[in-house]
Amino acid sequence: MDTTQQLRARSIPDIPADPAKEARTAGWVAAIAGLSLLFDGFDLTVYGTVLPGLATGGSNTLGWWSSGISGGLKINPAVAGELGSYALIGVMIGALTAGAIGDRIGRKKLILAGIAWFSLGMFATAFAQSIAVFGTLRLLTGLGLGVLLATAGAVMAEFAPAGKRNFYNAIVYSGIPAGGVLAAVLGLALLGHIGWRGMFMVGATPILFLFPLALAKLPESPRWLLSRGQVDKAAEISRRTGIPLTEHQQYGGVPVAEDLHLEQPQKTGFAGIFSRKYLVGTLFLGFMSFSGLLLTFGLNTWLPTIMGGHFKDAGMGADAAKQYGLIFLLLLNGGAVVGGLIASRVADKAGPQRVIFTTFTLAALSLTLMTFGFPIPLLLAFIAVAGVGVLGTQVLIYGFTSNYYTTNVRAAGVAWCSGFGRLGGILGPLIGGWLAAAGLKGDAAFYVFAGVAVFGAVMTVLVPRPAKGRSDAEQLAAEQAEETARHAVS
Repeated sequence: MDTTQQLRARSIPDIPADPAKEARTAGWVAAIAGLSLLFDGFDLTVYGTVLPGLATGGSNTLGWWSSGISGGLKINPAVAGELGSYALIGVMIGALTAGAIGDRIGRKKLILAGIAWFSLGMFATAFAQSIAVFGTLRLLTGLGLGVLLATAGAVMAEFAPAGKRNFYNAIVYSGIPAGGVLAAVLGLALLGHIGWRGMFMVGATPILFLFPLALAKLPESPRWLLSRGQVDKAAEISRRTGIPLTEHQQYGGVPVAEDLHLEQPQKTGFAGIFSRKYLVGTLFLGFMSFSGLLLTFGLNTWLPTIMGGHFKDAGMGADAAKQYGLIFLLLLNGGAVVGGLIASRVADKAGPQRVIFTTFTLAALSLTLMTFGFPIPLLLAFIAVAGVGVLGTQVLIYGFTSNYYTTNVRAAGVAWCSGFGRLGGILGPLIGGWLAAAGLKGDAAFYVFAGVAVFGAVMTVLVPRPAKGRSDAEQLAAEQAEETARHAVS
């Protein structure tokens, strides 16, 4: 920030919230970001939905699409696990890239780019004619998904009304498990008619309606504009949208001017989240997300196959067993949507850390109970609770992260949570594939996933509050004073 920007930034207009405009704006932002992540969740779940048919060489009813990796090709479990991880590698790269540039170029541009990129990627994937092309396109599609995951929480945190940030973040990030519900429902209803290629074409539709909606209705964040010294533009958008410039951060109660440190140039991006103020919290938040995403994508990829195999071993017909597997996937994601929204309201009052610890613990307990020979209705209940503790927990983690960091590093913080966490997301499908290739039953997978949930709960407890007070310049001055004092003593 140059000297002129600093002088202008010191006189931030005192614009209070306009509750009616603020609620309307927050609603539009939540709708656009939530729909973006709904199709994000659809994309990342649809592979698990179509996997049983691909793995058994299931036919594709659209005859003119019958070549390549459609009907007749049998994918072994290890290869299936690798293919499931390719999109997540792309998500990790996309999220980290967004974190490196998101605090510099703004939220709206990244949202628009992410929607366009993943829509076109899904469209191209529907025409893949070989495993190599399919895997490559899944990785490239993941780049756009990662950008959205890294940006949606940051933009929502800057538009949500005070005291409701966890709830609004839960609405947005519940789009991911809601997308899983959509994939499971469409899989039950349409997979036999449109085949896996048709399912991927559904995932390409946001370019037709969501991109123009975001272009017209998504404003740039006034808080981000302030962080870049664009005071006049921030004030204009603030008055138009009802978003206050006098708001305080929910986590730590830091005023806007202090939050943005506009009187001193501040570190942005990854340099900021790995500064002394945030370093410890950044590391533990990363491991929380690692655990949550390992559980999310491990179960979304393999749950239909695990439960379908369980029921098939119990004497159920192959088609019925496959349908039950998709029903379990539907309940896993449905439980996450409902439970995540309820838990977020509790988090706004009791704090997200305690709630996330509780939901991780619920996940560990529910996944362990899945290994007992309970009747199907009880298993269905356990998997719904596990959805709250797995996908619902990840929704809360994104909300926790987006409110943990100040504006100048928020996009990088959420990107770190999404990007580093994707290492767990990549590992989840691979673990399921390795266990299946080794001939181990579903019980082994459930025990492994339960252990990951326990690890996530421990990481949650260890996250400290961010250090308050000193800016980077003040910190540097203090360190220099300490160094001078040490020399004087010696």
